[in-house]
Amino acid sequence: MAEINEIKDPKEIKGDKEDYDPTKKREIIKTILIIFLAVLLVLTFFSNTIMNKSLSEISTQRVTSGKLTERIRGSGLVESNQSYGVTVDGNKVVDTVMVKSGQEVKKGDVLLTVGTGESEDLTAAEDNLATMELEYQKAMLTPPADYTSENQAIKSAREDLAAAIAKRDNVAANQGNIQAAKDTHKYNQAQLNNYTKLQTKLSAIITAIDTDEYAGAPVEYTGDLIMLKAAYTDAESAYNAACSFLDSLKEADEPDAAAIEAAQSDCDAKSAVMASAKEAYDSTKFSLRSEYAYQLIDAEANVDWYTAQVDDYEKGGGSESMTLDELNEDVRSKQRALEELIAALNKTKKENDNQAKIDHLDLESKKKEVEKAKKKVDKLRKENETTEIKSKYSGIVSSINVKAGDTTVPDTELMNIDIAEEGYTVQITVDGEKSKKVKKGTAAEIVNNWSGDLQAVLTDIKNDTTAGSKNRILVFTVTGEVDSGTYLDLSIPCGNGNYDCIVPKSAVHEDSDGKFVLTVVSKSSPLGNRYYAERVPVEVVVSDEQSSAVSGNLNMNEYVITAASKPVKHKDQVRMKDE
Repeated sequence: MAEINEIKDPKEIKGDKEDYDPTKKREIIKTILIIFLAVLLVLTFFSNTIMNKSLSEISTQRVTSGKLTERIRGSGLVESNQSYGVTVDGNKVVDTVMVKSGQEVKKGDVLLTVGTGESEDLTAAEDNLATMELEYQKAMLTPPADYTSENQAIKSAREDLAAAIAKRDNVAANQGNIQAAKDTHKYNQAQLNNYTKLQTKLSAIITAIDTDEYAGAPVEYTGDLIMLKAAYTDAESAYNAACSFLDSLKEADEPDAAAIEAAQSDCDAKSAVMASAKEAYDSTKFSLRSEYAYQLIDAEANVDWYTAQVDDYEKGGGSESMTLDELNEDVRSKQRALEELIAALNKTKKENDNQAKIDHLDLESKKKEVEKAKKKVDKLRKENETTEIKSKYSGIVSSINVKAGDTTVPDTELMNIDIAEEGYTVQITVDGEKSKKVKKGTAAEIVNNWSGDLQAVLTDIKNDTTAGSKNRILVFTVTGEVDSGTYLDLSIPCGNGNYDCIVPKSAVHEDSDGKFVLTVVSKSSPLGNRYYAERVPVEVVVSDEQSSAVSGNLNMNEYVITAASKPVKHKDQVRMKDE
């Protein structure tokens, strides 16, 4: 019978684990609960502060009512009503600029001096004089006519005539076998010509065989080579095509063994045909080349031999052998050549005499041209003396376009002078509807009137001539200390009126839905007041530099947002700057 072990009380069981203690567990739960409640209490008390720190901080102003003056703003460039440009005739060099930009000048005041530098006209005249003097000196150095070469030619012609006469007399005394030697020489020349042609053809066919190119080869030597080469080329193409077909069958996704075997057999058969065609072509080609090479050696030997025979005949004077009639004609030809040389020399001497007279006249003409050029240079040098350029009117120097050392260009303005007594104007472009709110005679405020003595009065309103423009141009007469080229910022009053809703210009915004302001709405909560931004659409009636009169669902004393620490949208919660 199996032994029954005694079951012990769990409290008596001891091991690695600690004794079970319910009281200690309750203490831990209690501590955790206390910490959670404390954190929750802190967050409750400080949640308002934490949230406010994350909100956009805004600045506000109340909506007011009252009087507002509408203004038109614009800027323009001050222009003189009349000015004149200072110019200088001819190309001069500026010596000294006597005035500065903005300086007041009187009529007759010296503005600048010119002429002390090099003049382009003077330089050109001096260069022309140098060229003419050089040509005149060259003309004076023309050498007299020289007939040395003509006399030498006549002397040589006389000697040639004497030699021809002697040769004719010698041949007349000794006719001999001259004709037989000529016949032999003629035969040798014919043979040399034949073997030279043969040599050329054999060289061409050998080259064609070596390169496998028969287009330029003599057809009488090609034999069966062209046909055999064509047969070999066709067999090679057929073999390559069969091999390509075999390769495509092997590379197929599902190779066909039967088709591959048939294609392999066809490829092997075509390979044999190609090999047979190549062997036939190579055999014939090598056989013919060997035969043509031997023929070429023989042809070259004959060319060398007949060349030597022809050369010997010609070196021995045989080729120059002439008949008695030919020798007589040769004597007459040389006699005519001598007479022509003598006649040409006489003609040349006469022409040279006439040319010498013409050269003398040209020399006198060149001398007169040199004298004329010297007078022009002297005149320009006098004209190039320093000249004072004086002001034609009293006024203000508005711009200076040159400096000392610059070269003037005709009709180019060196400086501009505003005629002060004619006054100044400034023009600004404004919207056509706005221009209806101003009238001629209105005085504009000059925003950048730093000197304090400037005045601008509206004297004219005219249309903007730009195509399609509906704008108008306001023209103001400007008085006081002002210079051309100065930009003036103008503020033109358009009248004033009383308005119910006036807000700062910084409070008015615009998006795709139109213009609007953001008001501040207050809502109560257990932790205090909450502030929210609310969009209110408005229409801007008039504006001045700081404020805008608007119409819309706004009430007096409502707060509008004028600035924010970060972007604010409709319904966003915000915090007031003074909190």
